[in-house]
Amino acid sequence: MKEINAKKGLGSKIFMILMMIFFYAPIVYIIVFSFNGSRSLTHLDGFSLRWYEKMFNDKTMMESVFYTIVIAVLSTAISTVVGTITSIGLSKSKPVLKKTVEQINNFPVMNPEIVTAIGLLMFFSALSVNKGFVTLLLAHVMFCTPYVMLSVTPKLRSLDPNLADAAMDLGATPWQALVKVIVPQVMPGIISGALIAFTMSFDDFVISYFVTGNGVSNISILVYTMSKRVNPSINALSTLVIFIITAVLIIVNIIPVLRDRRRKKLQTENY
Repeated sequence: MKEINAKKGLGSKIFMILMMIFFYAPIVYIIVFSFNGSRSLTHLDGFSLRWYEKMFNDKTMMESVFYTIVIAVLSTAISTVVGTITSIGLSKSKPVLKKTVEQINNFPVMNPEIVTAIGLLMFFSALSVNKGFVTLLLAHVMFCTPYVMLSVTPKLRSLDPNLADAAMDLGATPWQALVKVIVPQVMPGIISGALIAFTMSFDDFVISYFVTGNGVSNISILVYTMSKRVNPSINALSTLVIFIITAVLIIVNIIPVLRDRRRKKLQTENY
């Protein structure tokens, strides 16, 4: 029996290792070949930073990185605020209104991106809106907000419905009850929603491709236009994106740890 369990454990570990290799080998491959000395995407020819130099000197690439980060940050901030406020408002609304809005909120999530993209394209065209930065930002806010609401709503459902009333009975204003009582309780959901929104915005291609214009493009659109010809700068750009995402994840995970340590330190000092 022990031998069978040991074999199952060994098999599970081998399977896990193979899955990790399958998922992360392409990322490692991109990072390694971003430092390749030649244009080859299959053979290493020494260490070089020429593709990073070419990337940073390429105005089009740098503009794409700039627009991607700005759009992702702005859409994340706006959708997080809108989604959180909407979720809190719905938690105090009538069941019929709550259910109706939640069903409408699920449409952008369940809809194929191509359908949403064509719908937005026709909508902006009908309003004679020039496609560019504003339309791209509005589109990203539109499809990011539902993910924030889906993350915040379950946290609100787990709260005591009388929590805000109790805070106001103790002298807090409605704003103080919201900021100091409700929001801290649902903060994990808000952070999760913001991370999902940032990832969705940073990675989006289909919707962005249909609603952008006037020389405004994100990294996904740029990579698509460059994929038809061999350009090792794509590896350097992809590596830069990987490091940006990794840095964001590290910061998001470190901040709660530092906050908890500071809280424990203050509690220890008070005692």
